[in-house]
Amino acid sequence: MTETRYDVLGIGNAIVDVLAHADDSFLALWGLSKGGMTLIDADAADQLYDNMGPGIECSGGSAANTIAGLASFGSRCAFVGKVADDQLGKVFAHDIRALGVGFDTQALKDGLSTARCLILVTPDAQRTMSTFLGACTELYPEDIDANTVATAKVTYLEGYLWDPPHAKEAFVKAGKAAKEAGRRVALSLSDPFCVDRHRDDFLDLVNNHVNVLFANEEEIKSLYQVDTFDDALQNVRGHCDIAALTRGDRGSVVVAGDEVHVIDCEAVETVVDTTGAGDAYAAGFLHGLARNKDLYTCGRLGGIAAAEVISHMGARPETSLKTLAEVLGPL
Repeated sequence: MTETRYDVLGIGNAIVDVLAHADDSFLALWGLSKGGMTLIDADAADQLYDNMGPGIECSGGSAANTIAGLASFGSRCAFVGKVADDQLGKVFAHDIRALGVGFDTQALKDGLSTARCLILVTPDAQRTMSTFLGACTELYPEDIDANTVATAKVTYLEGYLWDPPHAKEAFVKAGKAAKEAGRRVALSLSDPFCVDRHRDDFLDLVNNHVNVLFANEEEIKSLYQVDTFDDALQNVRGHCDIAALTRGDRGSVVVAGDEVHVIDCEAVETVVDTTGAGDAYAAGFLHGLARNKDLYTCGRLGGIAAAEVISHMGARPETSLKTLAEVLGPL
């Protein structure tokens, strides 16, 4: 096996998030589905941005957020994602490299601008996302270095990559390279609407190509088109090595063969913003997995990371996750 350089290589959409508070009437006015993610074009992004309240800008993207969380735990990480050679692209590249993450994807010189996600947080801490993918859609298989994939214990892929055709090809190339190198492949289902668009493909991935699956309750129910979490749980058993399923304030359930671990959520004084909770959970879980921790401990690490992220605005940790884990005991 190739020498290990990274604990986790993340491949996903390189996005700059803009977060602002909003009420339900604003969502209704703009026809936005609360708690979901909608893909929009550049004009719609400009119009919505102009009408949002004061915002906080920070680098984001689902897999990139997970990689940021892993870096906060002290994991060795790299990220592949496409930005444009513009101001937001430079912000994204600076932010992720400043975390100690390897980021060498060539920036797009002409055409689409760097992606941005406009996130509206309602008083109940739910987040509703409108995403302009921009340069993300220009991620090509040529951006994937199979040799780099082979040096990572886990290659982590976000389901959102299945939307743009070239990014989908890059996704498949990375997964094959990881398998050929004897490494693990992890997948996040990303969003129930994403699952609805690509259900058959995702079922094939889960059944035949993915070692570790991350999904929340709505996503896993959507994947198997069932009404209850228990039915979804029974369907996913045996279809991939490990399924880590999050349930909001009910914690998470981790399934691997005959093993089933039910993990309570970590206490949070005030839930401020649920943006990135699932991304953070995946970070903690993968950090534990890369260190050969038992699955219950992996789930606890995921819960610790998610609790930190939902206690403030923004999808990336503001407190060292390594320090939190040491204080709370799993490490």
